[in-house]
Parts: sequence; C-alpha cells; structure tokens
Amino acid sequence: MSRLLRPALTLFVGFTLLLGLVYPLLVTALAQAVFPWQANGSVLAVAGRPVGSALIGQSFSAPKYFWGRPSATSPQPYNGLASGGSNLGPTNPAELAAVKANVEALRSADPAEAGKPVPVDLVTASGSGLDPDISLAAADYQVRRVARARGLQVSQVRELLVRHARRPWLGVFGEPRVDVLRLNLALDGLHPARVR
Repeated sequence: MSRLLRPALTLFVGFTLLLGLVYPLLVTALAQAVFPWQANGSVLAVAGRPVGSALIGQSFSAPKYFWGRPSATSPQPYNGLASGGSNLGPTNPAELAAVKANVEALRSADPAEAGKPVPVDLVTASGSGLDPDISLAAADYQVRRVARARGLQVSQVRELLVRHARRPWLGVFGEPRVDVLRLNLALDGLHPARVR
C-alpha cells in the first residue's frame, strides 16, 4: 500500500503547487504586465477617486443622467456576484410585467417622448445583467430628458453623445453603442456648476 501511496501523494503535492500556486501567479503576473488596466478591473476614476468600472453598468435613476439597461441581478442592480439573466422568455408573464413597468417608468420620466417607440435595450436586461453600454437609439431616446433636466440645449447633449459613441470593432463586429457611465461622467464635466 505504501508503494502506491507515495507516488500518489507526490503527484498530489506537485500538481497542487503547479496548478494551485505557480500557474495562478504566472497568469496574474502576465496579466499585470500586459493588460494592467483590465487586470485591475478597468476602473474609471475622477480626480483620483474610483467611480466605477468600464466593464460593469451602474444604476442611474435621476432625470439628469442617461439610464442604462435594466439589470437582472438581485438583490441590487449590476451586482457582479449575481451576474446572469433572468432566463424569462418573451411571453413569460413576469417578463411582460417587468417590460411594461420599465416602459411606464421611461414615459413618466419624459412625457414629451411618450409617443416614440421605446428601444428594446432600455426595457429588457441583457444576458449578464451587467451591460455598461446602450444602443445609440436608446441614448438618443433620452437626450431631450437629460438636456431639459440639466438646462442644456438638446444639440449640446446630442453632440456629447456622438463624441462618446463607439463604433463596431473593425467597422463590422458589434453594434454602435455608448458607455453610459463615461457619457454621464462627461455630462457632469460639461457644466459642473449647473448640475444639482
């Protein structure tokens, strides 16, 4: 028995050291050397203070901000530890009720836009429930509300949106979109004295 136990223990200790210590340290060191910003969470900072990650959405509900996609995470929105979609189909009564509530919230926040169709990404959560981006149509739907709440011209807010728009990678992969946190930070930096 001891003849079999010794090689098994040697392999166990060897693989534990290799895969449990050496490999993670090597991958961590490589990530820090090649992709330090991404490896440390892609944290966005203002005046040296972290305000969020470029990879995870944040909840905005004030009229002066652009709102992101609804989050399916609970108990709080955009909770990275609870990432995952609701897995509710488009005909599920709970999903239909959530979409209806989201549409009503958007229309009550901006009655002037009540007649316009609401972009789907403003009323449905993504597969991860953490998306930081919205479509340009979803952002454009909110331009008038944000401009009115901040006392800005619609053209100023739309120009800022166009400047922060991200095009498809290589012009083909993905959809045009905008990062909600970066856009809202740019709004706050536009006329800080006017922001309440």
